[in-house]
Amino acid sequence: MAGGLPITTRSSRVAYTNRWMTVREDVIVRPDGSEGVFGVVEKPDFALVVPVDAEGVWLVEQYRYPVGGRYWEFPQGSWDDDPDVDPAALARAELVEETGLRAGLLHPLGRLFTAYGYANQGCQVFVATELRVGAPAPSDEEQDLVARRFSHRDWAGMLAGGVIRDAATLAAWALLCANPPPACAFLTDRSP
Repeated sequence: MAGGLPITTRSSRVAYTNRWMTVREDVIVRPDGSEGVFGVVEKPDFALVVPVDAEGVWLVEQYRYPVGGRYWEFPQGSWDDDPDVDPAALARAELVEETGLRAGLLHPLGRLFTAYGYANQGCQVFVATELRVGAPAPSDEEQDLVARRFSHRDWAGMLAGGVIRDAATLAAWALLCANPPPACAFLTDRSP
């Protein structure tokens, strides 16, 4: 393993499973021979879309049960019934489902792990431009979802003010700002 020593898995058992995740407990052996335990959450990768144009960015707000609050974030999701779906197809579908927006251009920004200390789930990040507005089609789990465009100024204020709490949203914005594709040239002068 690059930058580290390998850990050997001695045994593994499923502690819990449902339609969205599996929690696994692994007994491991470290390079020095000592044993330990890892709890691993297995979830399919998800896609996150940064919908942006010269006027601003689109965000969705929904109630996040584990942390007991409503938060703004970029559209994102996975399909538990098709975990091997093409990430770009998933990104386009999530964008329409959550916001009603259709992307004329969809550019990949990279792949992230949002919680690799305990989960194997990755996130494929895309930026969507040349947006066309349509009707959203939220799933049952997203019936309280609100979609809204924020001006670049308001977005910068949300970032600076700590309003954005979703790590994947923050990381996706960092990827976009670090290497904006040509379709996002308008961000050069406005990025916070």
